[in-house]
Amino acid sequence: MEPIIVISILIGILVLMSLLLVAAESAFGSTGEKVLTVNDSLQIPINESDTALNILSKNQIYIPSACGGKATCGLCKVKVTDGAFDLKPTEEPFIGPKDAEAGVRLSCQTRVAQDTKIEIPQSLFGAKEYDVELAALEDLTYDIKLVRFKMVNPKTLDFHPGQYAQFIIPGVEAVRAYSFAGDAKVKDHVEFLVRLVNKGVATTYIHEVMQPGDKMKITGPYGDFYLREESDRDIVCIAGGSGKAPIRSILYRLRDLNMPRKVRYFFGAKTKKDLYYTEEFDDLQKEFPNFEYIPALSEPLPEDNWQGETGLITDVLDRMTGDLTGSEAYLCGSPGMIHACIKVLNKHELPREHTYYDSFA
Repeated sequence: MEPIIVISILIGILVLMSLLLVAAESAFGSTGEKVLTVNDSLQIPINESDTALNILSKNQIYIPSACGGKATCGLCKVKVTDGAFDLKPTEEPFIGPKDAEAGVRLSCQTRVAQDTKIEIPQSLFGAKEYDVELAALEDLTYDIKLVRFKMVNPKTLDFHPGQYAQFIIPGVEAVRAYSFAGDAKVKDHVEFLVRLVNKGVATTYIHEVMQPGDKMKITGPYGDFYLREESDRDIVCIAGGSGKAPIRSILYRLRDLNMPRKVRYFFGAKTKKDLYYTEEFDDLQKEFPNFEYIPALSEPLPEDNWQGETGLITDVLDRMTGDLTGSEAYLCGSPGMIHACIKVLNKHELPREHTYYDSFA
């Protein structure tokens, strides 16, 4: 066969392959510029396929993702109104059939490979990335530390009492969510309570590696769990362990408002060594007669000489509570504790729509 014929055949094959690739790329949206449209107002051009979570973050729109995009927390939900793919198995534990039908997806699992439209809560446009510097670490119990950061850039941060931020742990692929524990009127410093988790990458870094002066990035604020200041309902607060963080912040705000509503705070711990800030809340009781702090130990030791309430905090709540029809509740703890508390609150007629908590624990 003549060389020119061979060359012509090869060129023909290459042209055909190119046409097929162009057709495939057009069909699947794998190359070329795509557009991610957010809330029908913001258009983000994309040259390379990536997840919606990463694309939004690169464009300074921060979606909650306590697991750092590994599809294990279920927080990074968005509604895909155009360009949605079938629900992935990794999303099924977090998204029910009704939400899936409506286009709700995890943004960490939503790869934008074609023009796509999504909707996110408008409040997320207020979340920012902040540079912070560790100002102090304070031991509160054998496994809980108060972590105080100085704001570096921007130099101030505004949050609603009860909301949370996400820590971006330096040097490792880890993002973790922690509730603000300090006074919201203090803008140049923020405080958190961090409990040491066995083999936990983030908590080990914070407890054992970080030193004052170390830098870190955080994002936020996030969450619909915050004090409803416009309400005049009585308040029930329930927490355990480091779940004291958002309740402490809420109580700071109520103190500044001169404690205008009746507040009962149930705090569950295992033994006396798990209690902390007791003096702080005892002082608050003395200052405001309409505030009551009720710590309870589930397994007090003989040496604890405990004279207070005993049993699971849900049992204490049940036996010390009457009708809650006109109340609202703020909960922070493990998912199991929150679920158990909601059952007790429902038993005492507290409206479900007036029960507030975050589910990142």
